[in-house]
Amino acid sequence: MLDEGERMHRVLVIGGSDAGIGAALRARELAPDSAVTVVVADAYPNYSVCGIPFYVSGEVPDWHSLAHRSVAEIEREGIQLSLDHVAEEIDPAAHSVNVRDAAGSQRELAYDRLIIATGAVPVEPPIGGLDLPGVYKIHTMDDSLRVERAVTAERPSSAAIIGAGYIGLEMADALTRRGVKVTLLVRGGGVFRKAVDASLGQAIEAELLRHGVEVIKDVQVDAIRRDGSALVVSGTPDKKWRAEMVLCVAGVRPNAALAERAGVEIGIQGAIRVNLRMETNLPHVYAAGDCVETWQRVTQDYGYIPLGTTAHKQGRIAGENAVGGRREFAGVVGTQVVKVFDLAVARTGLREAEAVAAGFDPFSVELPAWDHKAYYPDAHELLMRITGDRRSGRLLGAQIVGHWQGQVAKRIDIFACALFHGMSVEALNDLDLSYTPPLGSPWDAVQLGAQAWARAHRSMGL
Repeated sequence: MLDEGERMHRVLVIGGSDAGIGAALRARELAPDSAVTVVVADAYPNYSVCGIPFYVSGEVPDWHSLAHRSVAEIEREGIQLSLDHVAEEIDPAAHSVNVRDAAGSQRELAYDRLIIATGAVPVEPPIGGLDLPGVYKIHTMDDSLRVERAVTAERPSSAAIIGAGYIGLEMADALTRRGVKVTLLVRGGGVFRKAVDASLGQAIEAELLRHGVEVIKDVQVDAIRRDGSALVVSGTPDKKWRAEMVLCVAGVRPNAALAERAGVEIGIQGAIRVNLRMETNLPHVYAAGDCVETWQRVTQDYGYIPLGTTAHKQGRIAGENAVGGRREFAGVVGTQVVKVFDLAVARTGLREAEAVAAGFDPFSVELPAWDHKAYYPDAHELLMRITGDRRSGRLLGAQIVGHWQGQVAKRIDIFACALFHGMSVEALNDLDLSYTPPLGSPWDAVQLGAQAWARAHRSMGL
């Protein structure tokens, strides 16, 4: 419910991606008399950045379809869009924001409530040559259009990708589908190592190799230089790789500089500090999305987890509270999934090392399980890793790798729901899950994993 006494008529949102547009839509939905303006740094409001690799791959042929809503659809909701406008300074005392348009003209926008949804920016590691022609980052729609144009027009035969996180893996898939020979340069000892444990990472690496992607581990890239028509990537140990294009996708960091200059308190990894109502320390100023800290339900603490699903939820809450609501963010359990060629890779909750760092006493079990009854054609084997607390039996986390048609996302969501409600591993067996031989088993793979964990737990006298 809205507090009529708190309702303000001028809501200004900085940022036009998931959190920003979500906030604007919610504000207009609950307070249709409010004047909502969204300042968008580019010309692509409410585009799915997560869909960029699938446009580059050709699986999504028209980049316009990546828009969750068109400009016209957003404006029909009564939202004013200031496209190609950059917010330069926030004056919290005057309740105004200085913005600059593409022509360089500046003006002041007044607000009663401000929502900062500036998202994240790519991490730029200390590598010489990142500004060379043929070197790309993948973060915005403009980035994706540049890469797609280069692949289409120049038809490169080879590419080096620096980084093996979500975007690195998805772009390795995308470029391979376009006929480009990909070399994946991994800083650590395994791919996707911040998301899943080593054994599941090995399954991902095997899938990459099966599709012709060369995986180079334990390399620290230090420079990129041009040699004729090729780019040469050099790193430690003393090695060099030649490629016709290079992608640097080394992760993201919060885009919080604008907020910090205005006096907004900054927390973990440089993210904006907010409470569960998405309020900052400044009166009448909210923040949401990839620029803010996120409350984690399992650890009961804040962390930095930039995800689109989280940004949508936080933006909706910020928009509601900006027009007089009292809603709180329920927190996340860190649920993520990515498709890599024919594999789906998913995780939720804590890995064992993360659980130890959070003060738990974790115990993990790893096992294979069929996605449906093996006698029905095209059954796929899933590799699961389940982590629970030794003392309490509480579920702490799960990881799954399997065929992308093996309902991996559905099953990680079951674990996520259990984590959200603080269930024990054993309690998963009480869930009334669906079953038919083409799609599952009487005991779903999730429950078979729970039973394997419980047996191992008992066998150790725990």
